[in-house]
Amino acid sequence: MDVLDLARWQFGITTVYHFLMVPLTIGLGVLVAGMQTAWVRTGKLKYLRMTKFWGKLMLVNFAMGVVTGIVQEFQFGMSWSAYSRFVGDVFGAPLAMEGLVAFFVESTFLGLWIFGWDRLSKRVHLACIWAFSLATIASAYFILAANSWMQHPVGAEIVDGQPRLTSIWAVFGNSTVLAAFPHAIAGAFAVGGAFLVGIAAWHLWRKHRDNTGDPADREVWRGSLRLGGWVGLVAFLGVAISGDFQGKLMFEQQPMKMAAAEALCHTEQPASFSVFAYGDVSQPDCESVKSLTVPALLSFLAHNDFTTEVKGIEDLREEYGEKYGTHYPDDPRLGELAGQPVDYVPNLPVTYWGFRLMIGFGALAAGAAAFVLWVTRKGRVPRTKWFPRLALAGIATPFLANSFGWIFTEMGRQPFVVVPNPNPSGVDGVWMYTAQGVSGLTVGEVLTSLIVLTALYGGLAVVEFFLLRRYARAGVEGVMPPEKPKDPDEPSDKLTFAY
Repeated sequence: MDVLDLARWQFGITTVYHFLMVPLTIGLGVLVAGMQTAWVRTGKLKYLRMTKFWGKLMLVNFAMGVVTGIVQEFQFGMSWSAYSRFVGDVFGAPLAMEGLVAFFVESTFLGLWIFGWDRLSKRVHLACIWAFSLATIASAYFILAANSWMQHPVGAEIVDGQPRLTSIWAVFGNSTVLAAFPHAIAGAFAVGGAFLVGIAAWHLWRKHRDNTGDPADREVWRGSLRLGGWVGLVAFLGVAISGDFQGKLMFEQQPMKMAAAEALCHTEQPASFSVFAYGDVSQPDCESVKSLTVPALLSFLAHNDFTTEVKGIEDLREEYGEKYGTHYPDDPRLGELAGQPVDYVPNLPVTYWGFRLMIGFGALAAGAAAFVLWVTRKGRVPRTKWFPRLALAGIATPFLANSFGWIFTEMGRQPFVVVPNPNPSGVDGVWMYTAQGVSGLTVGEVLTSLIVLTALYGGLAVVEFFLLRRYARAGVEGVMPPEKPKDPDEPSDKLTFAY
């Protein structure tokens, strides 16, 4: 492997790992805030127990997300310094705002929430968890705005060969981020819902089977399971609607990515949607590929019209070559790629199967949530062993859907790290090959950092799994502190439980 391949592997491994924590933090944060709101409004102990239990798991996950997320910022300077110099004037603004939100608003209000259980009034304490939860969503918007600019550059102009920011509002109002944001947030709620369903179903089944535990705890697990199931179903609906809008936008802004997602090598009118393909998908001529297709469906997904033409890879390859050149610049910084032909076709097996695995695991997550809701309706609790196993396995499905979605999104735009913008609403001439963005490092330097970071992240994965498993198995009893004697001089709206 060369420096470029190693740098891409490093960024891909650390980013996919970090993004396992992000949607769980966002989804759980809002759900925990909702649980505490229910407790403050009703005074029912069940909601306090739910808040304490799921809040503890959220804190473990958030802490690990902070540790792994810091590395993401440094990688721009480590392995992608040329890219950072190119986009820094535009990219710096949303990243700086995200940093301010993440490290000040999130951290401040989460700290107040953690240590303010017996020090703040109920409503002030509740406001802290809502401030934290909303800040995580705002943080996600800033990151997605930066990423969307790479997918569709707007709000900038070229000065001395470098993009310069002209309108931060154009960056934040980018059509790409307006489509990506609701899709990502819906995916986060799908993760949070599945997390609730899996753990609550296991506890509910275990206590019902053994006829053990406090009946109040069983209310916690049933309430958590039903909440998670409904959140998962609604989230899947949001993912489907926002995904359809996002897909139509990609057909306009990145037609090669969507053609690769369908292994559509030749232009079709109308174009059929490939449900399943077999053969050698990696061959651009597709002569050996056979597909099970739905006639005209791809045309509808692309343009809401069953007769619209959809361009294939071969025609797009010629168009890209005419617009952006058939060969890489003869620049020694490109190494072996200098002066070589540019392959504008992304990795077809990754884009084709990544797109389908994203959809497939998302549908499985929704199906699992619906099934668990059905079998636990009207107070029922299945006694068979498959019930908790199915629920626990279902936790992984939205995580996998999110991961495959990001892999498809990022690898589908290759060979560009900043994608050229064919849309009149964007900025003409702002684009960059991925090979041009890598730092001038040696193979040994990048390989060393790749091995160290991968090993470190592997160790952190073990630590997080151990902590989450430990607190999840402990149940409500493991997080509820003993009740404190109430001070008669203490205001009546103070909390009576230490954290």
